[in-house]
Amino acid sequence: MADTMTAWEDLVSTALVGTDRRPLPAGPGDPAAELLERAAVQTVRARAGQRLRAGRPLDVAPPEEQPALPRAAGDRLARILGGERPRLLAEWLQTAAGRGYRLSPHLLPELLDHAARDRSIRPHLGVLAGRRGRWLAGLNPTWSFLSQEATAAGPRPEVWELGTSGDRRAHLAALRAADPAAARELLATTWEKESPEDRAAFLELFAEGLSLDDEPFLEAALDDRRREVRHEAADLLTRLPDSRLGRRMAERVADRFTVLGGKILVNPPSACDAAMERDGVRAKPPQGTGEKSWWLQQIVARTPLGVWSELLGRPPRELVRMKITDWGREVLAGWVRAAVLQGDPEWARELFASDPLADLLAVLPRDEQESAAAAFVRGHALDGQLIMVLGGAAAPWGPELARAVLQRILDFSRTQPWNIGELGKLAGERVDPALYGLAERFSLEPPIQEVAALLRFRDDMLKELQ
Repeated sequence: MADTMTAWEDLVSTALVGTDRRPLPAGPGDPAAELLERAAVQTVRARAGQRLRAGRPLDVAPPEEQPALPRAAGDRLARILGGERPRLLAEWLQTAAGRGYRLSPHLLPELLDHAARDRSIRPHLGVLAGRRGRWLAGLNPTWSFLSQEATAAGPRPEVWELGTSGDRRAHLAALRAADPAAARELLATTWEKESPEDRAAFLELFAEGLSLDDEPFLEAALDDRRREVRHEAADLLTRLPDSRLGRRMAERVADRFTVLGGKILVNPPSACDAAMERDGVRAKPPQGTGEKSWWLQQIVARTPLGVWSELLGRPPRELVRMKITDWGREVLAGWVRAAVLQGDPEWARELFASDPLADLLAVLPRDEQESAAAAFVRGHALDGQLIMVLGGAAAPWGPELARAVLQRILDFSRTQPWNIGELGKLAGERVDPALYGLAERFSLEPPIQEVAALLRFRDDMLKELQ
């Protein structure tokens, strides 16, 4: 074995410095090819020389508890994994998991490999993999992530003490939806023992049923040693305009904004003190951003939106269109973030009219959201912003937005046929699949019929999972 290791090390050294500087003993052919051939021989010798170890039989996979996937649905999943409509994989997995199915065993390895690369589908596999999937994951360290995802089992009292991280999150989420106070009290009993990652993940669930009753718990979380936990607590408190954090932010902006001559004058903060950091203002700006710009944007973002009309004497419609001297970009960015965090449709509506952003569109009520998106599509060129804004329109899209997008695909197919691929795919993936007939009748042009075919594929896919 020692001789084998020495020979291998010699080959590695030659490969690193090159056969020109460290020639191999004379060989019949090209020195580089000779080096690779000798490396292959040494690899076989090393593997053949290992002693066999005594093995033990594997434990039998436990019996399944979930219903098996319908055969037609499994066949379609295999087609998707084989390259047919691959972008629909996430929708298929989410739908199947929501209905509590388990995957066919022969599909598990490929999907576990896929999830090892794509974190976004792991929560779905936590349900779909079933007990056999967890058994498999125990045999392959690459699949060990599955042990942290929620299973299909319903909430049980023992889950909070003995379940996986995913099961515990699911249990707390269900309890939070049913009884926010009970969920908060349960988390308080184990808060100090939780890992920083779990504390941050559990706090995210407080968005459901959030009220001022949560304020004392969240105020205490502002002192957590983990930045992600503090930031999540600050975001939640920002959603409560009457919270102490909201009042502190209102005090911070009170003497920094005035209106003079129809313009908004701004005096940005000159320092970020410990109290500001505790309230979620990060002291260190991103690369390329000035400190004052960064601090100003954050305090604006965390100030209750109702403060501005009282402070500056104008309604949101006027404020977002007023001239802001020197610091307009920072103030507007802060207002956008505030509208998203606080879920304020009035501010989102006015800001979207001035600067269409997907996050602002998502804040609007569903019906208004679709109308605003349709109006934007009708008047906008085919570019990256169009795709991004449409990404903020909640799926499934209804008839109004579907018709607007289909018409633009038809228009652009005559002027920019090379540039409509992504818009067509987005329409096929976001329009309500039951509307495939609308698309089929809309136009016989190939780009529209491709959208119709994708919608019909999704409609069949979802019916198979019922």
